[in-house]
Amino acid sequence: MEQVKNSSKPKNIVETAIEAGSFTTLATGLKAAGLLETLAGKGPFTVFAPSDDAFKKLPHGSLEALLKDKSKLKAVLTYHVASGHLMAKDLKSGEVKTVEGNPVQVTVVGSKVQVNAAHVTKADILASNGVIHVIDTVMLPPNVQLADAA
Repeated sequence: MEQVKNSSKPKNIVETAIEAGSFTTLATGLKAAGLLETLAGKGPFTVFAPSDDAFKKLPHGSLEALLKDKSKLKAVLTYHVASGHLMAKDLKSGEVKTVEGNPVQVTVVGSKVQVNAAHVTKADILASNGVIHVIDTVMLPPNVQLADAA
């Protein structure tokens, strides 16, 4: 296993995501939704983290609208978080309950993992309070609709 250089203590999920550099939109959303402290907390958490490219796939203007609607933003972001420490090898096809309350549908075929319609592009990024799996699509809870930008 690769050792992180000069790391005095393991970083939590928020620090790990920020340091990775490909989650700036997610970090902005977590801050706007008031979730930084939660995901920096004890955990453990499993985060299906949309990359910046995943956020770019959202309809034009919908990210800006989401960032202004704290309750909707919080619902969307907590829909990407499950309680517990679920490594890729622990994921099995079926439902995984999210912190938001609605389950996501995990599909495992060979070494490929899909969560709802999102594909896991990088798995098992370890943090002191959980694990991050990078996904290529922002998932929306069943009760959340994105406003079309006029």
